[in-house]
Amino acid sequence: MLSIGSIVWGVTDLPRALDFWTQALNYRLRNPADADWAVLVPIQGPGVQLALALVTSGKARRHHLDLYASDRAAEVERLLALGARRAEWRYPADADFVVLEDPDGNRFCVIEK
Repeated sequence: MLSIGSIVWGVTDLPRALDFWTQALNYRLRNPADADWAVLVPIQGPGVQLALALVTSGKARRHHLDLYASDRAAEVERLLALGARRAEWRYPADADFVVLEDPDGNRFCVIEK
């Protein structure tokens, strides 16, 4: 089973984005921000996480979904059978995610949770 874990928003200025989105959405940092990554959550109550990722690309496709899976490998295979494709990606050694593309080429990540 999959669930939306985060909406990942590509930004070119992380401190500015943190200031804007925390105020705009009444969110707070879940944990201290890294130099290139921060996760925001509602100050009160439930809600979708907004992850801010520092990007250098000016491309329009800087946003994607993180889908959380209890069995990542099985979900990746199921999604591939539905028409997803593996995206070319350079993974860090400790990657807990797989990058896929939907049939229109929109990227999303499947993360083991």
